Amino acid sequence: MSAEYSTAILNVIAGLGMFLYGMKLMGDGLQKVAGDKMRGILETLTKTRFSALIVGIIFTGVIQSSNAATVMVVSFVNAGLMNLSQAIGVIFGANIGTTVTGQLLSLDMSKYAPVILLVGVIMVMFMQHPMVKKFGEVIVGFGILFIGMGTMSSAVGIVKDAPLVTSTLGQLSNPFLCVFFGFAVTSILQSSSATVGILIALCGQGVVDIHHVFFMILGCNIGACISAVLTSLSGNKMAKRAACLHLSFNVLGSVLMFIALVLGSNGVEHLLHIMTEHTCTQPDQMVNGVNVFLQREVANTHTMFKVVQVAVFFFLSPLLIKLSYILIPGEDQEEEAASTAPELAYIGGHNVYNPTTAVPTGICEIVRMGNIAQENMEKAMDALLHKDENLIAEVYQTEITIDYLNTEITNYLVQINTLSLPVADRKMLGGLFHVVNDIERIGDHAENIADFAKTCIDQELTFSEEAVQELKDMLDDTCEILSLALNMFSHNSEEHLQEILDLENEIDDMERQLQNNHIVRLTSDKCQAHAGMIFTDVVSGLERIADHSTNIAFSILEDDPEADKNQEHIEEVLG
Repeated sequence: MSAEYSTAILNVIAGLGMFLYGMKLMGDGLQKVAGDKMRGILETLTKTRFSALIVGIIFTGVIQSSNAATVMVVSFVNAGLMNLSQAIGVIFGANIGTTVTGQLLSLDMSKYAPVILLVGVIMVMFMQHPMVKKFGEVIVGFGILFIGMGTMSSAVGIVKDAPLVTSTLGQLSNPFLCVFFGFAVTSILQSSSATVGILIALCGQGVVDIHHVFFMILGCNIGACISAVLTSLSGNKMAKRAACLHLSFNVLGSVLMFIALVLGSNGVEHLLHIMTEHTCTQPDQMVNGVNVFLQREVANTHTMFKVVQVAVFFFLSPLLIKLSYILIPGEDQEEEAASTAPELAYIGGHNVYNPTTAVPTGICEIVRMGNIAQENMEKAMDALLHKDENLIAEVYQTEITIDYLNTEITNYLVQINTLSLPVADRKMLGGLFHVVNDIERIGDHAENIADFAKTCIDQELTFSEEAVQELKDMLDDTCEILSLALNMFSHNSEEHLQEILDLENEIDDMERQLQNNHIVRLTSDKCQAHAGMIFTDVVSGLERIADHSTNIAFSILEDDPEADKNQEHIEEVLG
């Protein structure tokens, strides 16, 4: 191999490296800037399949990643935030939205890339506002992407005549091999847009025939499903069905287009040629030795294939949903009592840590932990008031689960702290450590109450009817404030803030009043001294649970007084 070919191959590798890095930098930057806002839109504006389709197109077009969109959909379905009918609409939209990247790559932007890169670097290095710096990262990625694209395209023009290249590409004349090539490259790169970008560079230089590119794009469509499938492996059956919808849509859609290409390739190619003529000023236009017309045709092929597939399967989506139930049969087993099942429901396992979904997924697990702690608190109080030894044993076993969740969720938060999270998610991450700690402390108070219940049984201690009623009243208020706090935290809404503040004041007043009532009963010889001590400890414990509940609610507030300590807490955990 001549020195010229060797240098050109190194340039191809360098250009590909810059292209992939630029795409990653741009995608990560877009998720940091717009990920949390687009996620909110995804949660609220997907009530119908059509609206979900539109949102999916916009979302994927903005963050430039169908993988991020579909992984998020699977995570939302796993958390019960989205049903399959909504999910399939977003999946359809994501498949169309992802073609926006290919359209951008087909434009002759390489001559502007250095200026774009310089603007981005200035924004990153000299601007102080965090959002501007993040947007600067997007601009830097955009510039690097097109510099890499130009470098790769120029080098490909040199090596296309090398014997090794011509012999290798000659083996791709078989349509099935072309499909496999597209699938393999996309599975490795985890991005159909990246594969289409490579095909645009190869086709523009005449290295691969446009007819072969048609089949390679079909393979890209299937390979793009890998991330969603991996994400669903540790999810529930509904999450697996969401990933199955994505996979079945792309496989069946690719089969449909494969048949159309085999039976009517000339017609399909003619249609694409006409479409491209309307978006490119001159057929077979050459710019610096690159066939710009063919580059546009590759991008249009990707877009048209996706639009046709969605048009065909949009009205057949109920059948695809039924197919997912056939392929993933049965229902999730009813969750056993937390006391016998110390396991994670939303994080861990084979989950792919996607920056846009990492924090919402963690919040789902934290809320689950909070619900378990609340149930355990109620169970401990029932054990105390009814002297039930079986309930005491269940409380102790559930506390093991709560401790397990505390450890695993904390480890998870440490891991996602290394990701390129959206700005808003990064800001609230430290507060999540505090919430987990508050919930763990609630679990400890429940265990203490169970200890008191055991003492009452062993020593045959009893409470007066008045004391029992007071404990029930305080328990009701404590359960209510904890429920409101978890609801406020899980929905990131301040709707119940005033109710929580009022309840906290009420519980504080109640705690003081009940302590005074206890002293009166004690001096009147209406209760046992030891039982009275347990009563005051339980009342104090419930009041502290209310305080922890208020902390959970306050964790979502931007002006939370604890907010300044959040980053210090992360560093403490990491240390």
